[in-house]
Amino acid sequence: MSAVVRSDVVVPTRTLFGHPVGLANLFGVELWERFSFYGMLTILGYYLYYSVTDGGLGMEQDTAVGIVGAYGGLVYLSTVLGGWIADRLLGMERTVFYGGVVVVAGHVALAVLPGLSGVGVGLTLVALGSGALKANASSLLGTLYTPGDARIDGGFTLFYLGINLGAFIGPLLTGLLQTHLGFHYGFGAAAIGMTLGLTQYAIFRRNLGTAGREVPNPMPRRQFVPIMGALAAATAVAVAAWSIGVVSLANLAEVTTGVIVAVSIVYFVVMLRSPTVTARERSRVRAFLPLFVANAVFWSLFQQIFTVFAVYSDERMNWNIFGWTAPSSWIGSVEPVWIIVLSPLFALMWTRLGNRAPSTPNKFALGVMGMGAAFLLFVPLAGFADGAVPALLVFVVMGGFAVSELLLSPIGLAVTTQLAPEAFRAQMMALYFFSVGIGTSMSGVLARFYDPAHEVAYFGVIGAVAIGVGALVAAVGPWISRAMAGVH
Repeated sequence: MSAVVRSDVVVPTRTLFGHPVGLANLFGVELWERFSFYGMLTILGYYLYYSVTDGGLGMEQDTAVGIVGAYGGLVYLSTVLGGWIADRLLGMERTVFYGGVVVVAGHVALAVLPGLSGVGVGLTLVALGSGALKANASSLLGTLYTPGDARIDGGFTLFYLGINLGAFIGPLLTGLLQTHLGFHYGFGAAAIGMTLGLTQYAIFRRNLGTAGREVPNPMPRRQFVPIMGALAAATAVAVAAWSIGVVSLANLAEVTTGVIVAVSIVYFVVMLRSPTVTARERSRVRAFLPLFVANAVFWSLFQQIFTVFAVYSDERMNWNIFGWTAPSSWIGSVEPVWIIVLSPLFALMWTRLGNRAPSTPNKFALGVMGMGAAFLLFVPLAGFADGAVPALLVFVVMGGFAVSELLLSPIGLAVTTQLAPEAFRAQMMALYFFSVGIGTSMSGVLARFYDPAHEVAYFGVIGAVAIGVGALVAAVGPWISRAMAGVH
């Protein structure tokens, strides 16, 4: 196997379907991680608010969906820790592996520990492990392509296909297990799935060559004590805030959103002022700012699949399919069907268009506006009675979610690796996931305003706001493109 030398890695030139062979390994581990994550997430809300007699914990519904949104936000917040560990301690490749180990432990805790103790321990471990794996798997994929390689958007779109295969299969299996055997069997299936992903990653690690093995910015030993002290202080503050009631289950989504916004601002300031960031890299970080905001808006709508639309599926939809009633948690598998079908087409389109494809700002603008338009399509469905909205109609509408996602999300992953300063490669990907985290926690905040009696106002206002944000991104697109300094 020959190799191309870059400043940060040695990039293997062995290919599979025209892409670096390491893509297959990252595709697999991400597939199983998303299988476990979405398989668990789609039944988590029901576990929290279903009555004890139905196997749940009996929480208030609005508190339960708020927790789901906050938890998703915390997963993406933990990417900062995963990015820091990769950049300062282990390198991206090893951080991906150990993150997977922690995810397995979290799903096992959810499966075997009862009540809120299992929720607390399990979600904490899954959040930390997923944060480490998510930020670094995407960054690691970016290192497999040389700068300016026109295949990178296609490669990330194929990577995204793996994500959505897992997102499709996970809810199907966990939903059936939860319905017929109980919630803990569904959580157990998530643990098994992640174990399979971790095993295949370990077996085929050699396909990555030396990619991600180097620690870009090693931490001097003298900094260990101050860093550990800072982590201990932050933990103490969090425990105190919980103990005195400043943070509670009822306001967790709002607090999570505020924390991620604050940390994101700090990260942007640090990168823009760091002496290790060149003037050209600083321009690219500034270009990333409006994309960051647009991405947060997009995900605040999209992630309502697991908050608002979980309730919508349970109470408003008719899941009768040829005389058999499907689990309401299958709402989590609807949109990935479209992604699986459309991803190869988008990958082919981006690869063939190459540098003639729409610019990244225009892709972002179209993605956000498309998501807003998809929300508006739920307005006519408000006329259906409870339990009567046909699953087929929702399936068609969610095709709009998928097209919008493919315009924005894999492109966002790809452009983040290209805009990242050399000294902040993994941490820049963590910052990208912060925008996803803001949107995810906001999906829990917005879910509190959802009321089936006022669906026209809810879907109409949110959809219109998203379209307006997309139009604004399109308007400033030329400035963003110039500031991206050579990145298309």
